[in-house]
Amino acid sequence: MSYQYLFARALAADRQRLHFAAHSHHLWPDASFEGHMEAWDDAARLADRKWERVFGEVIPEAQRHIAEELGLPDPATIAFAPNTHDLLIRVVSALPMARPHVLASDGEFHSFRRQALRWAEAGRITLETVPLHRLHERAAQGGFDLLFASQVQFNTGARLGDLEPLAALARPEGPWVVIDGYHGFMAEPTDLSAMADLIFYLAGGYKYAMAGEGVCFLHAPPGFGPRPEITGWFGTFETLEARQDEVGFAPDGRRFLGSTFDPSGLYRFNAMRRMLAEEFLDTATISTYCNGLMDVFEAARPFAGMEMLPRAPRFMAFRGADAEKWQAKLSAKGIVIDRRADVLRIGFGLYQDFEDVKRLVKACR
Repeated sequence: MSYQYLFARALAADRQRLHFAAHSHHLWPDASFEGHMEAWDDAARLADRKWERVFGEVIPEAQRHIAEELGLPDPATIAFAPNTHDLLIRVVSALPMARPHVLASDGEFHSFRRQALRWAEAGRITLETVPLHRLHERAAQGGFDLLFASQVQFNTGARLGDLEPLAALARPEGPWVVIDGYHGFMAEPTDLSAMADLIFYLAGGYKYAMAGEGVCFLHAPPGFGPRPEITGWFGTFETLEARQDEVGFAPDGRRFLGSTFDPSGLYRFNAMRRMLAEEFLDTATISTYCNGLMDVFEAARPFAGMEMLPRAPRFMAFRGADAEKWQAKLSAKGIVIDRRADVLRIGFGLYQDFEDVKRLVKACR
């Protein structure tokens, strides 16, 4: 079985390349090209009035797709931004206390890690980090205003596990729970229906959602952060023509919107989701397919002398002193993988087939 016909453009762009970094820059399906062209055509046809279509049709469709994927009861709780960092700073700006006490894991992605360290350095927050396996225990001890953790850690693939114990701690007055779902969203089935009114959830289209840059989102629970301090003119888009002598906010997820952005990522995301529906491919089905590819690779016992870490939903991680050498040797053969310090990451996606895995195994040997 192969789904490479869905990625003909990306694969044809470099026929010699063997791309095993689906957990990083996922190759784009052909449907995304069609979505991108739709965005251009709307801009040419509608000019200034394109925003009426973006807010009236494109965003609601994207919200529905995400709500369906995550089991969210109300698509209107979802806001979009070009990246998750924009959304993170708006969430923190909405916290009701002056210097929040933040608990996070010690393996968070660069955007959170760098910003949190700088905030702590400036005295904006108090920051405590613990290993991921200790996060639940430490959070339950109390004393925090914000709990932040990745659903799946980007460097090793370690899973946070059950989200409900953290969600049970959440209160509008604090603590707030923010889950970075970038390595979980569309990588494995995720159901937030039981905690949709308690947690924030961040993710985007660059990885397993196959839509590229510029299409990140935040699910914001009702009653949490009604008035973000960092805000943009889209935060109350429907009243732009009214008097602007006060700062109003939309009552739903739109309160976390910023300002003018490139909407083409939303078009790509919608086109990608339509394509998956037409092909009867949901996240569980894609995960089963990718797990089969991973089984073949694992059985071959690649990377002699490297420690294989527990599997992530769509990538495998191997730790060892020779990680940099392995990456360089494979790169010289036109094989794309990536590395975080002494950890190699091998990502699996719908655009690969079993022949690709056999070629990778042969190169490793």
